[in-house]
Parts: sequence; structure tokens; C-alpha cells
Amino acid sequence: QVQLVESGGGLVQPGGSLRLSCVASGRIFGIYEMGWYRQAPGSQRELVASIRSGATATYIGSAKGRFTISRDLAKDTVFLQMNSLKPEDTAVYYCNADISEIVTGRKSVWGQGTQVTVSS
Repeated sequence: QVQLVESGGGLVQPGGSLRLSCVASGRIFGIYEMGWYRQAPGSQRELVASIRSGATATYIGSAKGRFTISRDLAKDTVFLQMNSLKPEDTAVYYCNADISEIVTGRKSVWGQGTQVTVSS
């Protein structure tokens, strides 16, 4: 079974930075795409950024210029560097991976989420 474990969330003041990490483990044959989603209270989960194995990255408008997604292919890890954080970035951040699992095939896997709070 494939698992995603996130880390790096926490409380930060407006204008500060955080770096989220997500490590995939288990019976992984390959990873097509990894991404970060977030969900604020009372809101739907939204895609923040994603990156394909060829390093093509996609960002939502509010993240462009402030967030950077990157991958360590050798370690099945994805990072989200978040700079110039704003209170509206406050949410639970979830890691997602589009993977090929040994035997069972292609599937989408979610992490448990990590809380990011931007407040003074």
C-alpha cells in the first residue's frame, strides 16, 4: 500500500515562509504527478500547485510568484516552498500523488494533511 506523509506545517506571521514536504512510500512502480491541495474551513479543496515527472509545474493564480513546487525523484518526495505568506493562505494542506502501484495499477493517493496558519 502506498502512503504519503506530509510535514512542515505550522504557525507563521504574515510575510513569513514555510516549506512543506511530502514523502511517498510503499509499493510504488512509478509516480506520474505530485501536487499540493489546500482546504480552508467552509471552502472546497483546491489545487495549489502540481508537478509532473518531467518537472512541468502548474500553480493557481494566488500562488504564482510566491510558492515553488519541486520534486526529488530519487526520494519520491515533493516540496512546496511558500514565501510571502498571507492570512488567506491559512488552510490544511494535502499532498496528492498520481501513482502506479505494483500489482494494483494506477491510482490517486492522498496524505493526511498538515495545518498551515498565517497569523500575527
